[in-house]
Amino acid sequence: MGKILVTQTKSRIGSTKRQRANLDSLGLKKMHKTVEHEASSQILGMVNKVLHLVQVEEVK
Repeated sequence: MGKILVTQTKSRIGSTKRQRANLDSLGLKKMHKTVEHEASSQILGMVNKVLHLVQVEEVK
């Protein structure tokens, strides 16, 4: 599996508890913070649930 960079681009205000929990699990607590993760199925599932709040880039 490859690696991905996940950046929070929109605010968590107004999102559901589950979406906020996914952002916390990904390590995103503030706007414009970027974290690197392995592209496992669990991580991709969490990213998919908050895709409207984050930007995803593949690391080469």
